[in-house]
Amino acid sequence: MAKVFVYGSLKKGQPNHFSMMDHANGQAEFVAHARTVDRYPLVIATKYNVPYLLNVPGSGQHVTGEIYSVDQQMLDYLDWFEKCPQKYQRSVIRLEVQDGPGGGEHTPKAGSADGPGGGEHTPKTGSSLEAFVYSTKTYEPEWLQKPTYESYDTNGDHGLRYVRREDRSPE
Repeated sequence: MAKVFVYGSLKKGQPNHFSMMDHANGQAEFVAHARTVDRYPLVIATKYNVPYLLNVPGSGQHVTGEIYSVDQQMLDYLDWFEKCPQKYQRSVIRLEVQDGPGGGEHTPKAGSADGPGGGEHTPKTGSSLEAFVYSTKTYEPEWLQKPTYESYDTNGDHGLRYVRREDRSPE
């Protein structure tokens, strides 16, 4: 099992969360809420109001999201869903655990068998761990001038409601 950090439309209550829970795509189990240790710009871009985490560490905000433990089938699905590596690139990110369902006493170490690749324990609140994240290095330069967000919600005060793929006009 691998750990994946989601910060946008795949979070609970957001438009694409259903795909994380669809067993036809693989297995995904919620692990904990977390935030990035480093700051990153989380922006809403394109005419479809897509949340993008720009791979520019040290800029933006500490981004909050959810960690899931996923099997290889779900990881493959997420690579397809996120158009990896053309649109988003999957990389490893360091996170601080905010809360989880269990509050276990285990803190995975970077580069260990329980880094992004798993571990069987629920992480302790305040601990840090590594997980995969889908961020992008391929973005329009003007996106760096957009407002950044700590947390994404399609129904947020920004008024930029996400447009699901099936609701988009053909290119």
